[in-house]
Amino acid sequence: MINPKIDISRTFLETERLMLRPFKEEDLQDFFEYASVPDVGEAAGWKHHRDIAMSGKILDLFIKDKKTFAIVYKQNNKVIGSLGIEKSQFPRTYCPGETARDIGYVLSKEYWGHGLMSEAVKRVIEYCFKELNLDHLTIGHFLDNHRSQRVIEKMGFTYVYTKPYMTSMGITLDSREYILNNPR
Repeated sequence: MINPKIDISRTFLETERLMLRPFKEEDLQDFFEYASVPDVGEAAGWKHHRDIAMSGKILDLFIKDKKTFAIVYKQNNKVIGSLGIEKSQFPRTYCPGETARDIGYVLSKEYWGHGLMSEAVKRVIEYCFKELNLDHLTIGHFLDNHRSQRVIEKMGFTYVYTKPYMTSMGITLDSREYILNNPR
């Protein structure tokens, strides 16, 4: 059971500056606002949203799949990003424990460079290890995404290998893959 079922639909996590909670239909405008900005989605492997209908479809998936947190900035109560607990694609040889999941995230360009994603990822790691009791977390970033690389390394993930990754845009990019073991 490398990818156990995840359901964050009733999970609310808090940090000093952020609230991580399930997405709601009312988040559509905030979601479109950051997802429509060029370079935001592309850094994560998806094309920025061209219209609010596209954002609506993705938001519906976030709500239905119950594995993606809305990142809410407490100061203005605005949704500024998302953080998903996705299925890990790591080969079993790197994940000898029973359970693993992958973390994927995106943040509004307006909030880059303030340590907010590190704050969110740190809290989700704690949740995954202490409350979900996962054995491993995996994560990756494209070679030119140095912001994500800094977050990943700051959180203590260990680089394992680089692999080609087919993005939803239909292009293949090299992705650096990392793992973090539950310290128990």
